[in-house]
Amino acid sequence: MSESQTTRLLSWVSPDGKTCFLVSDGRGESGFSRVADRIEDVQLDLADRLLDHAADLLGDGRATDRQLRYLGEQLSAVLRDVRRVAESRGARLSR
Repeated sequence: MSESQTTRLLSWVSPDGKTCFLVSDGRGESGFSRVADRIEDVQLDLADRLLDHAADLLGDGRATDRQLRYLGEQLSAVLRDVRRVAESRGARLSR
């Protein structure tokens, strides 16, 4: 990688679970970088909506074990995504 290139941790992993990075020339925002920004926004929006759903479901005394287990799985997945968004944005702030 040349000195003018930058790497950006992406907020998702490959199908086989490997970390993904975007390598750019460091001269500004690329189209791919804007796509990555939009995906991060979608991930954060999904997290917000899932948290709202979780509050509703947890407040419902009739929620089944299966529903609560599924909710836990989805919250775990979205928390991983949000953590990666935070890591990616934190790394870009420290430059």
